[in-house]
Amino acid sequence: MTEIIRSLTALRARIRDWRRTGAVIGVVPTMGALHEGHLSLVRAAQAECDRVIVTLFVNPRQFNSPEDFAKYPRTEEADAAILAPLAADVLFVPDATEVYPPDHATVISVSGVSEPLEGAHRPGHFDGVATVVTLLFNMTQADRAYFGEKDWQQLQVVRRLVADLKLPIQIVPCPVMRAPDGLALSSRNQRLSDAARAQAAVIPKVLFDAVEQIGGGADRALVLDAARRRLTDAGLGPVEYLALCDAQTLGNAQPGRPARLLVAVWLDGVRLIDNVAV
Repeated sequence: MTEIIRSLTALRARIRDWRRTGAVIGVVPTMGALHEGHLSLVRAAQAECDRVIVTLFVNPRQFNSPEDFAKYPRTEEADAAILAPLAADVLFVPDATEVYPPDHATVISVSGVSEPLEGAHRPGHFDGVATVVTLLFNMTQADRAYFGEKDWQQLQVVRRLVADLKLPIQIVPCPVMRAPDGLALSSRNQRLSDAARAQAAVIPKVLFDAVEQIGGGADRALVLDAARRRLTDAGLGPVEYLALCDAQTLGNAQPGRPARLLVAVWLDGVRLIDNVAV
């Protein structure tokens, strides 16, 4: 049975008990609205760790729009029910003042990898991500943290953060989980109408087709232009970015280095992101 803990004091007491037995602790940070993608992270953590903490905190500091923050799904009861069959050890559900007391004055900023793509379109977003991730790592004192590759740029920001601050935690990436039609699983998908949800399936099709063409030697700029038109012709838009980037630095893709094709596009008032390896 998963224990729900809301205070740092209670969480730290549980962690002390685990540490006495030499347990390896894994953490799966989430903002709730759990789906199979999140559960895959929990399973990965359970396969490698003795104890697993799932955090549930809708972080206000990574939202650029108060409206977007207000609309973000908050489904704690349903999340606990979804998580129950996996029997994670702890669901940590702190309130905002537990994470950010009124006198909280510290912001963590990661330069470079945070600046293009999401960083350019959502100023301050990754400062909020880096700050809350650092706090959750310290609060949970975990040995390993599990992140999905759907938020590829976030994963690279967190890796950079951990390396630069010499944090004693291993970042474990996990593959993108997709619906049968290929759409990357996301909590934001819940906000799509049925018609828009059907439309959204074009996103992965466009990405995988573009990667196949690039792999076959087609001109990259022409492929990306055609992919953008295909998205807009399917009724999606605006397309905030569709970019072929270096997989680690998120700068321009370079020959001989791993690359990633990333997209952010609006549909039905919902902003969707996805990425695939090139």
